[in-house]
Amino acid sequence: MSFALLALVVLVGLLGPVLSARASWRVPVVVGELLGGLLIGVSGLRLVDPAASDFRLLADIGFGLTMMVVGSRIPVRDAVVRSAAVRGLLGALVVGVASAVLGAGLGVLFGTGHGAVYAVLIASSSGALVLPMLPSARLKGSSSAQLVAQIAIADIACIVLLPLVIAPDRALPAALGALAIAVAAILLLLVLLRIGRTDLRRRLHAYSERRRFALELRFSLLALFALAAIAQFAGLSIMLAGFALGLVLSAIGEPHRLARQLFGITEGFFGPLFFVWLGASLDLRAFVGHPLMILLGVALGLAAVAAHLAARAAGLPWLQSVAAAGQLGVPVAAVALGIQTGTLLPGEGSAILLGALVTVGTSAAAIGALGRRAVPVGDGKPA
Repeated sequence: MSFALLALVVLVGLLGPVLSARASWRVPVVVGELLGGLLIGVSGLRLVDPAASDFRLLADIGFGLTMMVVGSRIPVRDAVVRSAAVRGLLGALVVGVASAVLGAGLGVLFGTGHGAVYAVLIASSSGALVLPMLPSARLKGSSSAQLVAQIAIADIACIVLLPLVIAPDRALPAALGALAIAVAAILLLLVLLRIGRTDLRRRLHAYSERRRFALELRFSLLALFALAAIAQFAGLSIMLAGFALGLVLSAIGEPHRLARQLFGITEGFFGPLFFVWLGASLDLRAFVGHPLMILLGVALGLAAVAAHLAARAAGLPWLQSVAAAGQLGVPVAAVALGIQTGTLLPGEGSAILLGALVTVGTSAAAIGALGRRAVPVGDGKPA
């Protein structure tokens, strides 16, 4: 991959911030980055080859770092969220049952045989997408904590289940690989917690800051690549490695400087590059030959909203239930894994992303409605 093409990838990735500039639109930055990839990839001008090994390696690193940031945003240390964990778990279970029924039905209706994949997609929520929008809704109290807990539980469960349903013929080695990553992450967590109770962590932090060595970032990348090596050996996606490490960072309390460093390299380069690569890998021309996939995408999005409304049975208000249906990370991961394993049908990856965009719109609308309820018309202050 030449520097000219790399500059092109960074350039089209700027479509993300451009489309997200208007806050009232609530367009996630990844939407613009995906559109940039579509423009220069196999669906558009074919200026880049997403199958090139160097482009794919950089995209894999971006995928791992993106999932690491997503995992680090799961509020596992929040006492209020932990107190609502039971109700959040109940809501996630109810949504999961509804998703299993709807996913199986869509698999049969569209004849793809991917009902289990659809069930995981429908049940998923996106903490990275929904949680940053929640402050605008000014939610307070138990329903807010329950919403966050339900999203976190769904995030974790669906990200673990996705590799198992994408390639069921490799479910056993995938499950063993996922178990190995979980054990390694738990051991790392115990070590870091032990170090955190000593003066070593503070001294390393001060030494790194004084000498400008960025040791915490280096150790984080070392852990990410080590977990990614386990995932690669087991035939899993780097997604699980990144997400597991993100949960570890969230559990120990990610240092602010490390958070800024990870944000810089992920959101500034590797993350946009991954989403541009993903967009470049999608072939929207398949919609022409398989128009049924458009209907599948819309059906997946509407099914996700319908399934999450089942959380009303667990006491979650209906607007919060619709907000919880917002998903992006798991559908993006499903498409990336599907491309890597060749398990998706022509046009199916684009259909999955279309379904995700439907939920992005409904979730943004629900959160906007919650915000308008919190602030009466003509009043700039919370009610």
